[in-house]
Amino acid sequence: MEDAKEEIRARLPIEDVVGQYIELKRTGRSLKGRSPWGVDKTPSFMVSPEKGIWHDFSANKGGDIFTFIMEVEGISFREALEKLAGQAGVELAKYSGSNSAVTKRKQRAREAIELACKYYQFCLTKNQKVIQYVFEKRAMNKGTVADFRIGYSPNTGRALMEFLSKRGFKKFEMEAAGLLNRFGSDMFRGRMMVPFIDTNGVIGFTARILTAGEPKYLNTSETLLFNKSRFVFGLAQAKESIRQHNFVVIVEGNMDVISSHQAGVREAVATSGTAMTELHLKTLSRLTPDVRLAYDGDEAGMKATERAIMMAGDLGVNLSVISDYHGAKDPDELIQKDPNLWKAAVKHCRPAVDYLLDKFEEKIDISTGVGKREYSDKAMGLIKYIHDAVEKKHYEQIVARKLDCSVEDLQAKKINQPVEKRLKKVKAQSKSDSLRGIEDNLHAVILFGKANQFEGLELPSDETKLAELNLIFEQKYAGWDPEKLNEEAVGLFRRYQIEKNKQRAAQLRAEITEAEASGDDARAEEITKQLAALKIR
Repeated sequence: MEDAKEEIRARLPIEDVVGQYIELKRTGRSLKGRSPWGVDKTPSFMVSPEKGIWHDFSANKGGDIFTFIMEVEGISFREALEKLAGQAGVELAKYSGSNSAVTKRKQRAREAIELACKYYQFCLTKNQKVIQYVFEKRAMNKGTVADFRIGYSPNTGRALMEFLSKRGFKKFEMEAAGLLNRFGSDMFRGRMMVPFIDTNGVIGFTARILTAGEPKYLNTSETLLFNKSRFVFGLAQAKESIRQHNFVVIVEGNMDVISSHQAGVREAVATSGTAMTELHLKTLSRLTPDVRLAYDGDEAGMKATERAIMMAGDLGVNLSVISDYHGAKDPDELIQKDPNLWKAAVKHCRPAVDYLLDKFEEKIDISTGVGKREYSDKAMGLIKYIHDAVEKKHYEQIVARKLDCSVEDLQAKKINQPVEKRLKKVKAQSKSDSLRGIEDNLHAVILFGKANQFEGLELPSDETKLAELNLIFEQKYAGWDPEKLNEEAVGLFRRYQIEKNKQRAAQLRAEITEAEASGDDARAEEITKQLAALKIR
């Protein structure tokens, strides 16, 4: 795929790609703008058209057009490649060798499902009963219907298949797109159609029946295009607001998303009828660390929140809960009651752990010994997934005060009823923004300022990374004399070692938590010794 990447780079100037998202102004040979992640007060985002790279000094991120699209859209490299290939008019099939057949099938599936979406949109405009249902009963306005591309599937059974056949699509191509059922006729009939849209277009549908019958909602099955473990409903429409306001709201239903967007809270998304996975949360964490859950307050909602907390620690996500529905059962109902109440609820969210600790207390009588044991089991089973030592201690102290015991008592107990077993090998953590920023500056000073090298420090050799480091040096260190550059290098290396040890310590603490949870006391003791040996200031 290197040839394809080079062809795309040659056709798409980096300033054009970045300029789709932020306003750039020329400063000498470079271009400058405001960070798309909203973390700078003055323009700190630099683009070098000459080198084809970018660097955000406020967010400590950088790279080429592919890394930019991955970061700003929160998508994988493959998805970024496909998106930019589409913009550049590059046919990836020419570069994919043995995968060209799969690429062609995916492309035909995309074309079929896109045409199906347009067909459903047209059918909506011709059916008065459906128009009444959408605009009156569901209270959608024209802007919402257009934004989410709402449509209607005729109830005849073969209408879509005949429509697509006349336009040259084969039956197997419609099946690959998830448009036909196992009997070879239309999958969706007599339903309001809501498309699943990703960064490259329509990939599937969720369809609500308009009359009595089951299932109420029917979703596209897994296909070449649609993977429910990865797809986040509403993200295509929400990305801009998420980047601008730096938070995301996860609701339970797709209609909750649509209602929320119409009410002005455009940061809402959903996981399309499936439990939230690490892939969902990882996708969202690329866009913002502030994730707000708007689940029902029942047992299922509590369990979903617990699972989210277990996943959040590994991804550096801050979870909070939206719970003040003023008697409504879900966001959609609350919005119908008063959109301003929903806006206020989103604003006044609570940290997820605080919310669950209170919920546990509502259900358990902690005035008894048995109740205290049960509460401490649940609370400590939850707290063990918090990786930050200060935050963890905070919640241990809260629980200790509630139960009139010491933090040491809580830490010493064996948890009889863990919230949920989720034992897995601890993954190496990616570099934090602070460590990445220090490392980039250090490398830039050594490579382009000719400062003294440090034993054991590995320098990058990737051409794109080197170009980014050159940009950093030109913007921050141009004009510095050799003595000052050497002093800067020494200071940066010292900070680099400290930050690296802090990150290693965080990883070791996570490994200790996993070892203790699995009952491997010997392993926990061994890792504790490694932690004690680290020099952390």
